[in-house]
Amino acid sequence: MTGTGKVHKYGDHIDTDAIIAARYLNTIDPDELAGHCMQDIDGDFLMRASAGDFMVAGRNFGCGSSREHAPIAIKAAGISAVIAGNFARIFYRNALNIGLPIIECAEAAERINADDEITIDTEAGTIEDHTTGESFTFAPLTGIAAELVAAGGLVELTKTKLTDRSEG
Repeated sequence: MTGTGKVHKYGDHIDTDAIIAARYLNTIDPDELAGHCMQDIDGDFLMRASAGDFMVAGRNFGCGSSREHAPIAIKAAGISAVIAGNFARIFYRNALNIGLPIIECAEAAERINADDEITIDTEAGTIEDHTTGESFTFAPLTGIAAELVAAGGLVELTKTKLTDRSEG
């Protein structure tokens, strides 16, 4: 995945309840979840966010509960990838399972600012900050992580593999 977009910046320890509050967990509809993404900590997020934008955060992004609703809300809100210093492991796994690219790069998470325009190439493992002129590298998405992102998540990857198997 390669894409260019604007950055929405957050700090350390952004938990899943901050991403999508528990009061909205009575649905799994991605569009409805997107309508409440980051609402309690960034009331203007949805007005500023555009398809293809990125989230950048500090350490321990996605901590808290194991709810899949959080990465679904982020992806449905049009965010094409999340960069953080590191991620809560269950959030990391849930994000890949729904096809949301997750990038661990502490240097980028620290140095990229809100509203910067960046380009990410998950295959090359590069981030270019067009606003500051800085470049960052990270471990490229490979193997099953790359397959999950390319397919749009675990369900879509499984459907493709089952279809391929039945046709082969």
